[in-house]
Amino acid sequence: MRIGILGLGRIGAFHAETLSGLDAVDSLVVTDPFADAAKAAAERFGADVVDSPEALLAAGVDGIVVAAATDAHPALILAGVEAGVPVFCEKPVAKTMAEGVEVLKAVRGRDVPIQIGYNRRFDTGFVNARAAVRSGELGTLHTVRSTTLDPAPPPAAYIAASGGIFRDCSVHDFDIIRWVTGREVTEVYAVGGNRGADFIKEAGDADTTGAILTLDDGTIAVVSNSRHNARGYDVRMEIHGFLDSVAVGLEDKLPLRSVEPGVTFPAGTPHDFFMDRFTDAYRAELTAFTEVVAGTRPSPCTIEDALEAGWIADACTLSLHEHRPVTIEEVRQA
Repeated sequence: MRIGILGLGRIGAFHAETLSGLDAVDSLVVTDPFADAAKAAAERFGADVVDSPEALLAAGVDGIVVAAATDAHPALILAGVEAGVPVFCEKPVAKTMAEGVEVLKAVRGRDVPIQIGYNRRFDTGFVNARAAVRSGELGTLHTVRSTTLDPAPPPAAYIAASGGIFRDCSVHDFDIIRWVTGREVTEVYAVGGNRGADFIKEAGDADTTGAILTLDDGTIAVVSNSRHNARGYDVRMEIHGFLDSVAVGLEDKLPLRSVEPGVTFPAGTPHDFFMDRFTDAYRAELTAFTEVVAGTRPSPCTIEDALEAGWIADACTLSLHEHRPVTIEEVRQA
């Protein structure tokens, strides 16, 4: 099949490399406002270059991958749907939840599949954790812990436009908690602080946060996030039930140092970047998209899924600013 890529920044170029190595993909066609980025992709992956999204959609593509700036996501999703071309779009659906809801309304009832990029759903550890929950081997759940710690903050310009740590970073934890447990979040309480980069505080954001999520069956989920984790990129999850407990991310590249005597775990070089931690997951995610394009599977992460994680992020943001518990229904828009 022929896949189009809109946007060739860091993640777009990474997707181009991944797609070029998939057996199902015969050719790529790319576009980016920066001609040099498109030219580099063409030279590296043998892609065809066009000068606009319209030209890309007219170039005989079977599916498109939207990796452009967030502001462009709604228009590009809708353009793909109007052209009848399956769409993969990196999260978020839109810069604001209101815009995301409008996208959902515009595509509802259309027979064009849309997959939103939440790559943890394709990581083997999280897949196995979900299977353990769904099989019943853990028994009734009582506690979930989910962690995402970045080794260093992104640039100030990125922070200023990110929508905040809950919408940019924690949202991955929120999505994977929903996916692994199969439950919905009903209420949140969030706290945050600024212990590092001044530009994060100046942007009105926190650099380190904690959130307590109450799930609809009474399970408690604890989410921990930070922009400052010098030892590396740390993504983990614990799921505790009345019969057993499992963990995701307890492997030799875990960026944590044990101070117990005689303990050598973890023994590997710590993960230092999300692309390192989730290389295989990204490949599995885009492989899934080729199956969506081929019509052999439904979207594994819909716009509705992405918006649910977004409501949790909005509730946590409000809770942080107002120092109180917030229900999801309080922030949800019809």
